[in-house]
Amino acid sequence: MRTSLILALLLAASGHAPGDEPAGPEYAPLAKAFTALQLRNYDEAIVLFREAAALAPKRPDIRKNLGYTLLKTGDSEAAREAFGDAMRLDRADFHVALEYAFLVFEAKDDAPARKAEARRIFANIRDTGDAESRATADAAFQGIDEPLRAGIERWKKALAASAPSFSAHYELAQLAEQRDELELAAANYRSAFRLLPERKSALLELARVERTRSNPEGMIAALIAASRGGEPRTAELAREQLPARYPYVYEFRQALELDPTNEVLRRELAYLLVQMSENGQASRQDAEKVFSAVLAASTPNYGDIAQLGLLYLGDQRPDLAMPLLNRVLNEGDEATANHVRAALQLPAARAQSEPTSVPAVDPRMLAERSYQAGYMKDALRYFSQAQEANPADASLALRLGWTNNMLHDDEAALRWFAIARQSDDPAIAAEASRAWKNLSPEQPGIRTTVWLYPLYSSRWGDLFGYGQIKTEFPLKSIPFHPYGSLRLAGDIRRTTTGLLTQSLSENALIAGVGIAGNPWRGATAWFEAGVAVTYLTARHWSDYRGGISWARTLGTQPGGDRRGWFFEATADSVFISHFGNDVINYAQSRAGFTLPVGTTQAQLFWNQNITFDTRQQYWAEFAEAGPGFRVHPPGLPPSVWLNAGVLRGVYLRNEGNPRRPNFNDFRIGLWYAVTK
Repeated sequence: MRTSLILALLLAASGHAPGDEPAGPEYAPLAKAFTALQLRNYDEAIVLFREAAALAPKRPDIRKNLGYTLLKTGDSEAAREAFGDAMRLDRADFHVALEYAFLVFEAKDDAPARKAEARRIFANIRDTGDAESRATADAAFQGIDEPLRAGIERWKKALAASAPSFSAHYELAQLAEQRDELELAAANYRSAFRLLPERKSALLELARVERTRSNPEGMIAALIAASRGGEPRTAELAREQLPARYPYVYEFRQALELDPTNEVLRRELAYLLVQMSENGQASRQDAEKVFSAVLAASTPNYGDIAQLGLLYLGDQRPDLAMPLLNRVLNEGDEATANHVRAALQLPAARAQSEPTSVPAVDPRMLAERSYQAGYMKDALRYFSQAQEANPADASLALRLGWTNNMLHDDEAALRWFAIARQSDDPAIAAEASRAWKNLSPEQPGIRTTVWLYPLYSSRWGDLFGYGQIKTEFPLKSIPFHPYGSLRLAGDIRRTTTGLLTQSLSENALIAGVGIAGNPWRGATAWFEAGVAVTYLTARHWSDYRGGISWARTLGTQPGGDRRGWFFEATADSVFISHFGNDVINYAQSRAGFTLPVGTTQAQLFWNQNITFDTRQQYWAEFAEAGPGFRVHPPGLPPSVWLNAGVLRGVYLRNEGNPRRPNFNDFRIGLWYAVTK
């Protein structure tokens, strides 16, 4: 009786009076959700509320109940999104709006913009809400607005009384953005960046403000400037926010007005104008003007000098062209000089007996382009060439440090950061010192890796889900390190069909701690112990696993800028206690070709795999081969790859096998991994 009464009250609060007939398909999951909620089974209630919300997308009460349930589990971020959906569906529910505003104010991501949104909501509720909501909103608004107003006045006075500084302008911009004084915020983000152009993260803040104040051109300009040169993480975040198309010329010019010292940006615009002038889409004079600015603003390279000279030559201005071209002929590397000789219809110089180490184009420019595009191995090669040619340039040492860091070669990164921190340039020395301190063996960096791999297999007619979150704790001067891990191993069907059923996965979350050896010649040994909990029945068991992994790659790689042949091979031997203390061995190889597909990269290859185990189970003893491909879906993060293959296989052991000795398998999966 008590249970029925509580359920009836909850349903009444959701818009259904006791005795009402179900209003729609959402009623069944909604009733189950309230029952689970009463039993404090919050995880089940959340799943059911979401199911009901999908069936009734215009009902705000479902999202409201979902938000309160999520708060009970501590998931404030998901609760914030649920309350936001409910608020947008029912603008008159001021209590939901208050819940949303408080959660938005507490958010850590894009904090200034979030706090500004919360302030706007509180201001609206204090003007339009009911008496109780108005009082709460007014108190919250005053608690936000008064400190912001005072802080803005304080920083304005500080700037008026002393020399401008990055921190003063930046703090003023942050406070102004939170108070919705967007013009003041934008002006001070620009001022802060002009004082310290190395801090390109300020451009991301500026882009956010320009978007809020409905200035898309200003937003694009800030993102383009942030995406070319400078801090790697800032450049990556800026590229993610830019449109998928290539920037227009006027957008490059606006970005240069914002960041006039950006050599990478100016050089890219110059070569873009050259290409457009050849197609009649831009004048040769525009390209000449920008190239002249490139040579005036940076240490010129012979490729740039030759390009400007050839532009002048094509424009019938030999008085300007020949001094530049003669300089390349007399001083430049042989390849660039021969390019000029060909343009002047002169015989090429005899090839040197030993190849020159200087590339046809400035290696630093190639390095910067490769770095910005994410081709780190190419960037490392070109930065190394540039540093060999100019060993006293501390900025190159700094770039080599960051590039090696991105390639996870922290030992080499430390050496380059140590060199760069001795620079006479305060900005370079400070950045290198911070990086060196973070990577120093005295303070080993903690690394967290997340990978996910949902996979469909026609052989089993099943969708599998695998993933892991792994945090490693490197130790100084010790060839192994501890780590903590949380694995996911699950599938939809859970068992095969046929005369004998066979578990396809643990269908569990597996938490463990372990020890892993540092990689040696491509091989890594590891062992971990933990506890697995199946999400189907909440049954748990002890889990022990370990093994040796080896990998080797030759040739071109996905994500690079070169086409060509490649070969990959991996071998794993894994002990898993839950599979009857079995040791499963895998050997997999791929041989194929890397090629561009539009603006992305793809690989076509031939698979050859063999699997066997110590318990000689039929499902773990087979060989297979067949074609496959791998492609990076446009618009997704660089580490996302779509994999597919069609394989023909044979079971090596057929005792207990309810299937035929041969099988066909179509597999398709989406791979994602990231390391922080």
